[in-house]
Amino acid sequence: MHIVVVGLNHKVAPVEVREELSFPRASLAEALTRLRTADGSCAHVAEGVILSTCNRLEVYTVASSKVEGEDAVCSFLESCHGKSREAFRLYLYTYVDEEAVRHLFSVAAGLDSMVLGESEILGQVTEALEKGIESGAAGGILTALFRKAIETGKRARTETGISRGVTSVSHVAVGLAQNIFGDLSACQVVLVGAGEMVELAARAMVTCGVENLSILNRTRERAEQLAAEFGARALGWDQLDNALWWADIVLTSTGAPHTIFHPDNLRPALEMRRGRPLFFIDIAVPRNVDPQVRKLENVYLYDIDDLESVVETSMQQRWREIPKVNGIVANQLDEFIAWLRSLDVVPTIVALRQKAENIRQAELESTLRCLNGLSKREQSIVQAMTKRMINKLLHEPTIRLKERTNGRDGYMYAAVVRDLFDLDGRGRQSG
Repeated sequence: MHIVVVGLNHKVAPVEVREELSFPRASLAEALTRLRTADGSCAHVAEGVILSTCNRLEVYTVASSKVEGEDAVCSFLESCHGKSREAFRLYLYTYVDEEAVRHLFSVAAGLDSMVLGESEILGQVTEALEKGIESGAAGGILTALFRKAIETGKRARTETGISRGVTSVSHVAVGLAQNIFGDLSACQVVLVGAGEMVELAARAMVTCGVENLSILNRTRERAEQLAAEFGARALGWDQLDNALWWADIVLTSTGAPHTIFHPDNLRPALEMRRGRPLFFIDIAVPRNVDPQVRKLENVYLYDIDDLESVVETSMQQRWREIPKVNGIVANQLDEFIAWLRSLDVVPTIVALRQKAENIRQAELESTLRCLNGLSKREQSIVQAMTKRMINKLLHEPTIRLKERTNGRDGYMYAAVVRDLFDLDGRGRQSG
């Protein structure tokens, strides 16, 4: 079996592609159940975990081979999203075994994020593992892999300066608002949603001096909780249209599977605003704001891809930390690969010794029946001799097999031994 990850991120796919293939939190359990169903296209997938964020969609599997794992994930995405694989295949990347492990560790450490060292991804990796375990899709290998990745991410943030300073998309979004308005203290800001991204944005807004902050959410209770924490005003969903009349900035990040703001429902508010500009910052995937609103007069829209132009500022210190983080990733990678390879060789050694012991016992019993005049002491001597023979015969192969485990092709040696000695009981009958 092989660890295979198939995915796409902000580096290889535009936001419109990422949002089409994303899995909202509410549908993740159903998707994981479908992924682990051992029939049809997923018959070759033994384990699965889905990492779906604003900037990436990655499906981690334990599969029979790279080809079968990749094909199963593409079929899975086709089935879940009703899209032909030709529509997204060119955007996908695939990593296998060591490279798949290295990739996940780099992701957890913040090296693969739009904002280098950003903090949200570590929580998202943790949540992906939790969902995988809850659904039964994550087995022993992926559970160990993701736990090691989380450990890697924590080490990167405590042992290096990769997360020093502003590191989240939400903070970058607030930085964009500052670039537009300068002093934010007089701005009317509405945050739509109440998830982690909005919570981070609220904290950044308050830090940057925003005094007129409102949090609007479908579940008003959650909006009230966040509002109380940040000294903001809580709004119910029925107040959305009114908020568009007076807001200067609307930052939105909800889990809605479709757009919330589009030209038709903005036009009444724009008439009331009498030419006063309205700025949208959409950091949701799928997007909350229809791109067509850019065509409306006095409406300005920035989506998550637009934030890339802001990301490059003030990053020099974090860039200098990359070699240190890469060192941690390499160390963690070596430890995990050593553990993974041991899974191949240990059962093989155990099976080989058990088969030898079974043969020894059978032959010893047959021999002792023929030599029925032996005393108990003599029987013990014969038995000890057969044990020494087996141990000496298997000593060198066992040592060699353990040594080969440290190589890239260690699993191949284990496979050859299993085949030569028919340790899986698949031998052909002669005749």
